[in-house]
Amino acid sequence: MKTTHWELPHTLGALRRSKFSEERIAARTVKDEMRSNLICSLQRKEALFPGIVGYDDTVVPQVINAILSRHNFILLGLRGQAKTRLIRMLATLLDEAVPYVAGCEIHDNPYQPICRNCRNLIEEMGEETPIAFLSPEDRYVEKLATPDVTIADMIGDIDPIKAARRGHNISDELTVHYGLLPRANRGIFAINELPDLAGKIQVGLFNIMQEGDVQIKGYPVRLPLDLMLVFTANPEDYTARGKIITPLKDRIGSEIRTHYPATLEQGMEITRHESWTERDAPVKLLIPDFIRQVVEELAFLAREDKKVDKRSGVSQRLPISVLENVASNAEQRALRMGEDTAVPRVIDLYAALPSITGKLELEYEGELKGGDAVARDLIRTAVGKVYNQYMEGVNVSHIVQWFEIGGSLKLDEISRSADLLSRLAGIQGLLDKTAAFGLGSSEPDALRVSAAEFILEGLYAHRRLSRSEERGFTAEERKRETPAPEEGRRTRRQHFN
Repeated sequence: MKTTHWELPHTLGALRRSKFSEERIAARTVKDEMRSNLICSLQRKEALFPGIVGYDDTVVPQVINAILSRHNFILLGLRGQAKTRLIRMLATLLDEAVPYVAGCEIHDNPYQPICRNCRNLIEEMGEETPIAFLSPEDRYVEKLATPDVTIADMIGDIDPIKAARRGHNISDELTVHYGLLPRANRGIFAINELPDLAGKIQVGLFNIMQEGDVQIKGYPVRLPLDLMLVFTANPEDYTARGKIITPLKDRIGSEIRTHYPATLEQGMEITRHESWTERDAPVKLLIPDFIRQVVEELAFLAREDKKVDKRSGVSQRLPISVLENVASNAEQRALRMGEDTAVPRVIDLYAALPSITGKLELEYEGELKGGDAVARDLIRTAVGKVYNQYMEGVNVSHIVQWFEIGGSLKLDEISRSADLLSRLAGIQGLLDKTAAFGLGSSEPDALRVSAAEFILEGLYAHRRLSRSEERGFTAEERKRETPAPEEGRRTRRQHFN
């Protein structure tokens, strides 16, 4: 049963008489709490990290083991591997409501206060000490590591202004200005891109990870904090921008490697879930599966391409951005032509080049070729692979023959679907072959045009047709070998003999 706002006690005395008893709250750490809630979820067979695709048999079991072991852990992986999303979902394993001394900056446990202010308040007010409650979201604190982060930011500092205003000695505990770590007390503290944190700041994490406390400015202020620490890092950052110092790595309980989707289906599911394609627009957006497959195949091919830097990785954001751009180009075309259905075509993939090139870190060979050329090659190869899945065993010789006897076709980006369909119908057998995509004559014109153009692009990808900006699709030019002069052939034979 969920605890509603009006059922929660608001004083220490009421808290002692509630289900938040001293025996349950006082000795239960954050890691114990997460372990207990995780065990309950496993027993109930609940989905632990909904929306995280492709990690069920790899990353998720390791994260579960780390939590059950009460470990601080780090997720290591290239960009775009859902590391941040995964650690943010850890908050779902926290209790729905946890009591703390109202107004306390470090969310002090009312049964075991560690800060001087709270101890003084409880001593003064006793059972009437005001109590407030933290939600799971309140107990998750995240910091992006940057080189300019200081010890004061992370742990805290002595505030001379506070000391002067209150008339305290500068070394008095009441003059402390708490940093992020103390303010995350009794919750989860996450540091993204850990290697970017300066080495001397990483040293400042030693005590909290091993002994469970921090000290501020060398004064004898001991704060035994209760925290779950989680980190993320790119493996290449060890040598690129910084490194995780060895003593800190030694104190991290579990090191978990993330990865990109293992299958095209997993990648498509992620892209479908994350991309903004369900839009409020005057035209209906219909994205064919073969276009979705090509978009996803782009990322898989780029991760294997020798011209693309594998150490940098190809983020899952690439297919997400490409699909959104492809959809927008189709949407623009439908709006201009006054059509009620927008269907992406292969031509829209080339219009989406800006969403590809910016996400590829190229090797030297790729830099020489140029980002646009590399991206175009990837699109052509991706179309060829997806074409094989749909058109394997389908006889397209009549289509090729139509071009070989002199036919040519240029498909404009801005043309009405009905006009394009009538031109495509002039190619012998082309529209009939769209049945391989599960399409019939009753389908929208824009969808049939997309499938027919995809077949032509697939033939171009397999070098059975040529395509140029000026002439469009034409027959593939066969290069004939010019026989060498007789004297030249004789000279070569004499040389090799």
